[in-house]
Amino acid sequence: MRILIVEDDADTSQFIARGLAELGHQVVTSGDGRDGLFQATDGGFDAMVVDRMLPGLDGLGLVRALRAAGNTTPVLMLTAVSGIADRVEGLE
Repeated sequence: MRILIVEDDADTSQFIARGLAELGHQVVTSGDGRDGLFQATDGGFDAMVVDRMLPGLDGLGLVRALRAAGNTTPVLMLTAVSGIADRVEGLE
């Protein structure tokens, strides 16, 4: 499986990437939202792990842009935001 990780914290990104690679997945990482969007639209990924709070373009904006372009790749959203309204916004 080819997986894109869009996470600006290098330690977190490396930790996730290492674990997925050990399971045999091909992993590509990006440190900001704009680059992540570029990678996602250009890369043919099977899944994405996206941080909600990113520099350049936040995770929700990245996913909204992908969905608007017809990209239906499954996304796992990482976030420290815990409010119910924030969760609902992420699910929408």
